[in-house]
Amino acid sequence: MFLVLWQVAAMAADSRVLPTPTAVLNVLQAELATGELGHHLMATLARAATSFVIAMAAGTAIGLFMGRSISLDRWLDPWLVLTLNLPALVTIILCYVWLGLSEAAAILAVVLNKIPNVVVTVREGARGLEPDYSELAEAFRFGPTRTLLHVILPQLAPFLLAAARSGLAIIWKIVLVVELLGRSNGIGFKLHIFFQLFDVAAILAYTLSFVAVMGTLDIAMLKRAEMRVNRWRR
Repeated sequence: MFLVLWQVAAMAADSRVLPTPTAVLNVLQAELATGELGHHLMATLARAATSFVIAMAAGTAIGLFMGRSISLDRWLDPWLVLTLNLPALVTIILCYVWLGLSEAAAILAVVLNKIPNVVVTVREGARGLEPDYSELAEAFRFGPTRTLLHVILPQLAPFLLAAARSGLAIIWKIVLVVELLGRSNGIGFKLHIFFQLFDVAAILAYTLSFVAVMGTLDIAMLKRAEMRVNRWRR
């Protein structure tokens, strides 16, 4: 239905700013054939994956500590509010200005924009941890590592998955902005070039290809993990 409506609208508009699905598909096939799309797609995926792993690890640790420590939560909460309300574009520009147009600056900008969201989600989960389980682990002398793996993380699993799914959707959008402003490869870099050329068919081809990849990853990995974690509810 979407493709039919798109086709009808494109034919009615008869304008280069609204290409037909066939025109977008032709561009997609041509870019795949030359290897251009695959090259830039992998560059963006690498940045998104690296930023995702770092942000989830750091955000989970900070959120867990804030959820379990009232004094730490009071001290860090104003900074958390500040970072949550700081525009992503400002963070990206500052990272590039301070660290240069480097790969490290690009990754850091994405990570800094994602960490606060993970912290908020994990902190709420840490606040609701069942104290009886912690007391049981202490009575059986689980130790810090076993308590984390077998008591804390299983209770935090729904919150971690929520942070991961929302994070995956947010991170790749921020990565595109990072690439548009200061990288020489990636989907964002190509979108910037196509924007200057007013090549809407190419913009849609690259966008839809990346959306399809990220959607597949969400369904194949995070959706299955969510179903496995929540199967006890059935």
